Amino acid sequence: MKANFTIEYLLEGCRKGDRQAQENLYRALAPKMMGICLRYATDRADAEDILQTGFIRMFQKLVDFRMEGSFEGWVRRIMVNTAIEAYRKNLRTLTAVSLDELNEEVSQADWNGLELQDLLKMIQELPNGYRMVFNLYAIEGYSHREIADELGISESGSKSQLSRARALLKEKIKELEENDHARKVR
Repeated sequence: MKANFTIEYLLEGCRKGDRQAQENLYRALAPKMMGICLRYATDRADAEDILQTGFIRMFQKLVDFRMEGSFEGWVRRIMVNTAIEAYRKNLRTLTAVSLDELNEEVSQADWNGLELQDLLKMIQELPNGYRMVFNLYAIEGYSHREIADELGISESGSKSQLSRARALLKEKIKELEENDHARKVR
């Protein structure tokens, strides 16, 4: 069996229930989708659960994909929606922070030189609400209205969550930079 099939070929096989096509499609998409899941999860185990559930949904909804637009984008949307649903299930309370308390923004310069793994770890360490809003707004491109609708919070709640997430990330970046500087000085 060939190792490099087109997505269209694999989709056709998956729709026919071909297990090998399903496995090949999973192997082709899983690494990239895992990156998405890791951003929303608190740890790798949670990310793996989101990934697994997302792929189950993707295979169940495959008949709905009409070969219009990006298949990868369609799967990405399923993964994000699966992460949102997992968040809702675990939702306790989103802590709203007054925007007046937070007026600092994370500048692009603060991200220079930051390793991707460090940034991912910092995002994973954010409180659940902050992490969800940050990912949806900063990475997925949702508006505050869309986030509010998805998470069942107010627009101002979404804005304050994002502001607080940015402030916490900025603090973590500053700590990392200070620790790196201290190690270099020694």
